[in-house]
Amino acid sequence: MDKKLGVYICSGCAIGESVDTEKLAKIARSEGKAGVCQVHPFLCGGEGVELIRQDLAENGVNAVVVAACSPRVKTEAFAFDSRMVFDRVNLREHVAWCHPPRDEDTQMLAEDYLRMGMIKAQKMEPLEPVAEQTSKRLLVVGGGITGIQAALESAAAGYEVTLVEKQAQLGGFTASLKKRFPTRPPYVEAETGSIAEKIHAVSYHPLIQVLTSARILKIDGQPGMFDVTVQSNGTASTLRAGALILATGWRPYDAAKLGHLGYGSIPDVITNVELERMVSQGSVRRPSDRKPVRSVLFVQCAGSRDKEHLPYCSSVCCMASLKHAAYIREQAPDARVYIIYKDMRTPGQYERYYRTVQDHPLNFLAKGEVVSVERTQSAELAITVMNSSLGERIVLNADLVVLATGMVPNSADGEAIRALEDAEGKAVKGESETQRAEAAKKAEELKCHKGTEILNLTYRQGPDLPVLRYGFPDSHFVCFPYETRRTGIYAAGAVRAPMDSAHAQEDALGAAMKAIQSVELAAQGQAVHPRAGDLSFPSFFLQRCTQCKRCTEECPFGTLDEDEKGTPKPNPYRCRRCGICMGACPERIVSFKNYSVDMIASMIKAIEVPEEDEEKPRVVVFMCENDAYPALDIAGMRHMQYDPNVRVIPLRCLGSMNIVWIADALSRGIDGVMLIGCKYGDDYQCHFIKGSELANRRLENVKETLQRLQLESERLQLTQLSINESDKLPALINGFMERLREIGPNPYKGF
Repeated sequence: MDKKLGVYICSGCAIGESVDTEKLAKIARSEGKAGVCQVHPFLCGGEGVELIRQDLAENGVNAVVVAACSPRVKTEAFAFDSRMVFDRVNLREHVAWCHPPRDEDTQMLAEDYLRMGMIKAQKMEPLEPVAEQTSKRLLVVGGGITGIQAALESAAAGYEVTLVEKQAQLGGFTASLKKRFPTRPPYVEAETGSIAEKIHAVSYHPLIQVLTSARILKIDGQPGMFDVTVQSNGTASTLRAGALILATGWRPYDAAKLGHLGYGSIPDVITNVELERMVSQGSVRRPSDRKPVRSVLFVQCAGSRDKEHLPYCSSVCCMASLKHAAYIREQAPDARVYIIYKDMRTPGQYERYYRTVQDHPLNFLAKGEVVSVERTQSAELAITVMNSSLGERIVLNADLVVLATGMVPNSADGEAIRALEDAEGKAVKGESETQRAEAAKKAEELKCHKGTEILNLTYRQGPDLPVLRYGFPDSHFVCFPYETRRTGIYAAGAVRAPMDSAHAQEDALGAAMKAIQSVELAAQGQAVHPRAGDLSFPSFFLQRCTQCKRCTEECPFGTLDEDEKGTPKPNPYRCRRCGICMGACPERIVSFKNYSVDMIASMIKAIEVPEEDEEKPRVVVFMCENDAYPALDIAGMRHMQYDPNVRVIPLRCLGSMNIVWIADALSRGIDGVMLIGCKYGDDYQCHFIKGSELANRRLENVKETLQRLQLESERLQLTQLSINESDKLPALINGFMERLREIGPNPYKGF
């Protein structure tokens, strides 16, 4: 594409008072060969935007660089045709608002940023929408309350839905409940009523196809083009779906593992699920002799919040026991009811229900931990409680003990999860670097091969959804709660996180909205998240591919399959445009039209590196655009000053960093390189799951490069940072610059 570059420099918002914008314009015309260059005092206003649009329409400009405020703001004002080249240079937050005005270093910083922006625009190619024939049908897997609600909400929005349920009837666990938690004021009584109306509505909705006694045999393809083979009542058929909602629910934790609480050896120790079933079928009686109960003790967190069993809180157990206490009270008004809890958790309006149960004179609620349950000669059970609110060891007697066991997502296979936890432990605490690397690789494999065989995806990275260590599928638990690590597949309800039926219905609505967004954007060839609306796709120069499989192994989203030789086979609609494959490839054969190894390398080369005697060090800072870059924007908005000798290059993800950029920077005299990415680990915040972690691993190879160049390792620093830590950035940058000044200038300056 022949480009005519237009450079538009804003002098408003203190930019004009901080730097010489006319000098910037001269650089644009001379060095950037800009066909058009304009300086305007209010570029984001109607007059400024119209100025750009006029040049696009009348002066043949087809590549635009706007040097003004952060690319994260005023996005609607600077929204132009995607089929033209467009880039923005941050002169406000990263220059004018955080460095001394009319200072030589501030001016040099602005000039370098403009050079980098212009070279980036020269290397970019316009993006064109991909016109694939996609489906907008939604597939809902699971016919419990979550799946039913997701199907109804999707159909209400006008989308066709196929609902797949493995059982012969819809309803799931909710259909077996006698009563549900209160959802209406005054929130003091459990509610009767079933989900029969919803089952009827979903069964006879004209836009919903219901398949019962069904299972998924295979899912091929990608968002907008999932080809799903379903077997229902012995007959297999194939349908095309645009997006999937996983609503397969939960199962109770295996109480057989709680032998110290008497389950399995003492018949009068049952679970909360078994009690619910008992009440639904009749009255509560002791299993051992079928006699009515006179006293019942509920053990909260039976296996939950316990590192030996379920480390997490299952959310509903406290409310379930309170409801069950009310069941006992209905059938035996004089019975004694004990609830022994670690913490009583009844969020929101459920607190009113808790107070109602607590206020009954024969209900005894006490903080403590049950350590044993034993049978006595009188046929009663003796329950030993430690760390009680009374401050001492106590023994209580009851006819019946009910274990409030936790929720396990149906996406989890117990043995695989335990193997995953073991591998993750070795990845952190392994005896050698080799052992840690092998354990980390094994952990990634286990996350994808759980053995649950729900979806049976034909993905190179495994047949099911990757999961967290506790078995819940995820993508980013803070920013993208419904997304899984498989684009176009959304989790909802108790399979995503422990929750009750009321919250599961809200969750279903959220997942349905995300699935609808997915099919609509897929129809336009756009990314869903986190780079919403992105039209770029990775391209692969396969003639140079060495089949090293790094891209297929490291992609967090299963975008790439591979043939029998190991050559990657892209599925572009699965891609989230993170560029991790680009950073992984040692041959540098992966690129985007608006993001490539050559583009970033050229931006580094565009930085003016002063001579050693000028005592002006230069540092390149690669920043993740999701957390670190906006954090620096926030620091700028607060007018927090930091060393002006750094040059920031935003990356889609730190995982897209190709180590050749570091070698290029240092070999041409850049004094140091900082990499600032998202936090990783158990509480990771990386929008691309493991990009920051991968960047950290790759730096091991960079150390060898530094040794080869005979440079100090201190010239390179990787830092993890979350978006709310903007106050730390100036000190981080200034501290790094101070260390570099102590080390001295890069010996490659001038070469």
